[in-house]
Amino acid sequence: MPDIIQLLPDNIANQIAAGEVIQRPASAVKELMENAVDAGATEIKLIVNDAGKALIQVIDNGKGMSETDARMSFERHATSKIKNIDDLFHIKTMGFRGEALASIAAVSQVELKSKKAEDITGTYIEIDNSVVKKQEAVAMQQGTSIAMKNLFFNVPARRNFLKSNPSELRHIVDEFIRVAMAFPDIFFSLTSNGQQVFHLEKGTLKQRIVQVLGNSYNAKLVSVQEQSDYMNIYGFVGKPETAKKTRGDQYFFVNNRFIKSAYLNHAVMGAFDEMIAKDGFPMYTLFIDLDPAQIDINVHPTKQEIKFEDERIVYAFVKSAVKHALAQFSITPTLDFELDSSIQHLDAVSKPFTDERKSSAASTSLYNTFSQKNQAHFIENKSELKHWKDLYEPAKGESGVLNTTAAKEIVETVTASREPGFVSLQALAAHPAIATGHLTQLHNTYIIVQNDTGFFVIHQQNAHERILYERFIKAVDGKPIAIQQNLFPITIALTTMDMGIVNELLHELHFLGYHLEPFGNNTFVIQGTPADVDQGNEKIAIEKILEQFKHFSSDLKYSKREKLFRSLAWQQAIKAGTPLTQKEMKILVEDLFSCNAPNITPNGKPTYTAFKKNELDKMFGR
Repeated sequence: MPDIIQLLPDNIANQIAAGEVIQRPASAVKELMENAVDAGATEIKLIVNDAGKALIQVIDNGKGMSETDARMSFERHATSKIKNIDDLFHIKTMGFRGEALASIAAVSQVELKSKKAEDITGTYIEIDNSVVKKQEAVAMQQGTSIAMKNLFFNVPARRNFLKSNPSELRHIVDEFIRVAMAFPDIFFSLTSNGQQVFHLEKGTLKQRIVQVLGNSYNAKLVSVQEQSDYMNIYGFVGKPETAKKTRGDQYFFVNNRFIKSAYLNHAVMGAFDEMIAKDGFPMYTLFIDLDPAQIDINVHPTKQEIKFEDERIVYAFVKSAVKHALAQFSITPTLDFELDSSIQHLDAVSKPFTDERKSSAASTSLYNTFSQKNQAHFIENKSELKHWKDLYEPAKGESGVLNTTAAKEIVETVTASREPGFVSLQALAAHPAIATGHLTQLHNTYIIVQNDTGFFVIHQQNAHERILYERFIKAVDGKPIAIQQNLFPITIALTTMDMGIVNELLHELHFLGYHLEPFGNNTFVIQGTPADVDQGNEKIAIEKILEQFKHFSSDLKYSKREKLFRSLAWQQAIKAGTPLTQKEMKILVEDLFSCNAPNITPNGKPTYTAFKKNELDKMFGR
């Protein structure tokens, strides 16, 4: 039989290898920006068109390359960083394997311009599908400009797997931020389709964090700074009140290289133990410096996962450093013992307490109630305060449980969601499965509904999630939710990352009752919101939607619209622990059993459990 194993042609081998390094436009952005940093640049400009699919260009003022180096840089595994195997374990630069430019040239059309300070002219190279089409001298300033056009033009199957432009641009922004955050002493800018997205001036690490993550962190950062013979750690963590529902604002850098490490993240979470909610994630930007020989950064093609020689030491050091920082800096409101000057002018302070005033005060029943020994518990009977409970009587519902704002929202949101085919409580009474009557709430979380054959136990939050989810589906399918126009439009400033999400969701948000209009400079004007959003809470509602949407964004199996529906349903649903009146419970039960799928939440959790009467009888030997 003939031999069947053969060597792949260079162009196919290059495209296969490129797939390990260049998975999407953001991958190329990371490699090109890291090369610019290694070149000693103090200014790095990133330009993208069509979310990187049409153009990715990085311009820097680094040391540049000679004519020979410029040509050699596109050869596979051509690098100036490694000369022997020992060098691989002492890497201090961002790039070192020499595969980035070769991979980029294999899947795009590349134009490179580069010039060293001592050279009179620079070098221009044009490469198409790994083949050099042109090389000539060019007049330019010191530095390098590399542009890659038409990414994956020769691998259409791979191009078809790219996401939408807003989604790909978010990935580019993520990679841009990771590099920019690590080097606050370098100027960075990002321009997308001719519009500047980031303009980050040189400054301190704290200034860079505020530039990138927003001014809301300006006064809410706690400095972390610990040194030892083995390693150093420095950076900032957010105060507990800045914790969010997503991991978005969490950055770990080892020797200035961004890494992903669930192990180290667990160390930081341990330091925040009992300071934040269990489902909260603190903000942190932490840098670890240690001997390169103690880590292996060559375990993953993207170099975002590394191995520590002794990760237990690093874990303990990180946790201790963050705990020490939180203990050292005041993270709770302090008492202000300085007396307000306006208090000094009150009669009670400025005028003397004469004997006449003293006897007048001592004659009141309230004074006597507190001054007589062991008489304080008789206030209700002995003083004019005995009717204080009456003030709260109107706030009680049918069940005798005080209403809350959250409970009132159920009536508004659920009532607003009713359709012409709505099933009334009377209709449910005729249904053999459900019987009407007094409803019971257990632990302010579960609703007991009796029927002829037993009873249902309904989880109020899960039930409300299902109701809202189906309401949103109907809204987008042609029955938009009514918008309550704001008398005075409110502006909301967002981070660049959140701006991209809002722009992507504008159409769906409008159907769901949120009327937002761009106002320039990372700002939107909130013109209207759904009727169930209280006046004054519009900004909070939008911020919660974004946080929850990012929480669901890690799940790739859901569409953008599906993630939005699930985010809103989870966010707006009445939470467990909220007391409900009889009216509110009845509306919730009615609307649940009028849903298309009343038995599960959008995430697959049960909304209720049925118990048979004969099963109960058996339990008691009947």
